[in-house]
Amino acid sequence: MNKTQAFVGFAILIAMLAFAALQSEKNPKLGLFLITGLAIGYLMQRSRFGFAGGVRRLYVTGESSLTKALLFLLTISLIMTAAYHYGSYLNGAQVAYKAAEGAKIIAGTQNVEPISLLAILGGIVFGIGMMLGGGCASGTLTDVGEGEGRALIVLFFFVTGSVWGAHDLAWWKSTFLNSWSERVYLPEVFGYMGAIIISLLGFLGIYVFAKWYENKRKRENTLIPLEYAEWEKELEEPATYKFFSKETYHKFFVKRWSFYTGAVLLSVMFMVVLLSSGKSWGVTSTFVHWGAWIYESVGLIDVSNWSYFAKDMKTINAGFMNDPGSMRNLGIIVGALISPLLAGHFSFKRGFKFKDIIFYAIGGILMGYGARLSTGCNIGALYSAICNLSLSGWTFMIALTIGGIIGVDLVKKFNISM
Repeated sequence: MNKTQAFVGFAILIAMLAFAALQSEKNPKLGLFLITGLAIGYLMQRSRFGFAGGVRRLYVTGESSLTKALLFLLTISLIMTAAYHYGSYLNGAQVAYKAAEGAKIIAGTQNVEPISLLAILGGIVFGIGMMLGGGCASGTLTDVGEGEGRALIVLFFFVTGSVWGAHDLAWWKSTFLNSWSERVYLPEVFGYMGAIIISLLGFLGIYVFAKWYENKRKRENTLIPLEYAEWEKELEEPATYKFFSKETYHKFFVKRWSFYTGAVLLSVMFMVVLLSSGKSWGVTSTFVHWGAWIYESVGLIDVSNWSYFAKDMKTINAGFMNDPGSMRNLGIIVGALISPLLAGHFSFKRGFKFKDIIFYAIGGILMGYGARLSTGCNIGALYSAICNLSLSGWTFMIALTIGGIIGVDLVKKFNISM
């Protein structure tokens, strides 16, 4: 273990907490979003929890532990969110897209997005890019924090693809792909209890398939088991227990958390975001703002007359430091950096070739562009949508899985380094 890294990790943590306090003096949301981002980034890196891996790990290795943990995450998040929605409904709140101006809305129903061929296309495009880039939206942020050189390339082009997609979105919406578009909030069709039961049955069906596929790979002797690095494993307990010891430090800051630990903690943070902000967690809408700031600063674009930014110019004019979404995404990156530093095992990874860089760039652009077509990514359009009882989350999941499988096959075909 590198003790210097641990000291640096604690120093960065203290600095970020101080920065959050300063930001809170300007706007309480800035500090709050930064703190929640730090927690999300830390727990996702510590447990190696990610959404892209739920498709890739199962398809490539046959091992289903991450897929099952993702289903566990969706289950507990959906039940908690549904209870909150129902309580809001009983208190007179309405679904966001139907609420009159000034009316109380059910927080989280902003993620009830339209189902359309355009959104499905966006999900497939995003899924392909997710595999070429080696991670999803939140996964790219955590990968940047933990020192993946690949992720820095992917993030830049993810941001580029996002602003490109925002530019083209009005045209796409005028095509036949958007000629039919329908929002479906499941409780309006099946009631709250029915929506929960149907969703849980959907998770059960995916669980049964994942177990069947894992067992099939076992019988074929092609399953690749999950393995932890030696330094991530539990240390043997000493004969005489001492709280202030390397064993205690290892348990608190080094030992890898299970996928299920990551799922439980992420579901808690999901509800923290929903209850404290009145909206569900999202990542890629902020990437569009980043793209606008970057490309406006070098004089390549002017987004003031883009239809996409009609309601966002206040955010654009305020800048990065005054944007709560940017603070949360920044927090995710730094939280994912702090985790390996505290463990004393941070390293910058750059083992890729020029050919790989081309595919990382393509993957980033596809993710950014696809996220705009589908109005979200694996977080906003899948996790938040499903848990806020929107049928669009399920259609995005199917589209993303199809795209993900195509993407994995492309990674194999072109031997892209991940």
